[in-house]
Amino acid sequence: MTDNGRAALFMSASMAMFAVEDAFLKVLTRTMPVWQLLAMVGAVAGAVFWMRLARRGGRLWTGDLIHPMALLRNAGEIVGAVCLVTALAVGDLAVTSAILQVLPLTLVLGAALFLGEKVGWRRWLSVAVGFAGVLLILRPGTAAFQPAMLWAVAGVAGLTLRDLATRRIPPGVASDQLSASAYGAMIPAGVVLGMLAGPAPVMPGPIEVVLLAGTVVFGVVGYATLVAASRLGEASVVAPFRYTRLAFALVVAAVIFGERPDAATLAGAALIALAGGYAMWREAGLRRRRPVDSLVRPGPG
Repeated sequence: MTDNGRAALFMSASMAMFAVEDAFLKVLTRTMPVWQLLAMVGAVAGAVFWMRLARRGGRLWTGDLIHPMALLRNAGEIVGAVCLVTALAVGDLAVTSAILQVLPLTLVLGAALFLGEKVGWRRWLSVAVGFAGVLLILRPGTAAFQPAMLWAVAGVAGLTLRDLATRRIPPGVASDQLSASAYGAMIPAGVVLGMLAGPAPVMPGPIEVVLLAGTVVFGVVGYATLVAASRLGEASVVAPFRYTRLAFALVVAAVIFGERPDAATLAGAALIALAGGYAMWREAGLRRRRPVDSLVRPGPG
């Protein structure tokens, strides 16, 4: 098997793990407040990434973590996590996962508007098609509209902020250090959220402990597999396989939660996947053809 073939398998496996992680989170929100869940996941996952960093001789704290873009990245991570976990708690896994897949398109939009990147008509068209898919899922103004799904939209906005800020962080900062910092920031954020508006904390039982451990394991292994896929294969080949996460999420949602998305939701999800997959493929191809300038400005496409 070629490197690209192995990378595609790694990427698909990573997306499957993230889909299972989302299912664990949704189950946990049935018995645990969102703020407490975020603080606990932040503590455990942050410790895991810190141990990975320490094993490689890195330091958890350096001055780079107070860089404005690093702080902005953490803020985006917190907003994204709070909103997406809330969306999982109050809405369907399948719908939340479908809306989450618009992230590559919001990155194209954000990079054009705020980072000055040049975007050609093809990617603009893919953004328009993807947002049409989101509207088809949400269907505002109709009886099918679920206001709870606006949490997922807000979560995508937070993750867009996170990823745009990441592009402006000094390149020497280790990804494990950024991940440990972001998870660590969820601890005080969760506590503050609980003090302001959250219900009382609950003592996790054996089932909750197992699910929490599973959330961290699947999340961390999924992250490591994602990195391996990105390093092994060509980005233009591997990137579209990120959308296998949607397929896995639909299966998990149907098997575990008995969700049956209607035809309009499935059509909207398909539009998002097609548009986002094309946008990622197009941008990866442009970066490959213009490897130096594309680090800041991918060029028209």
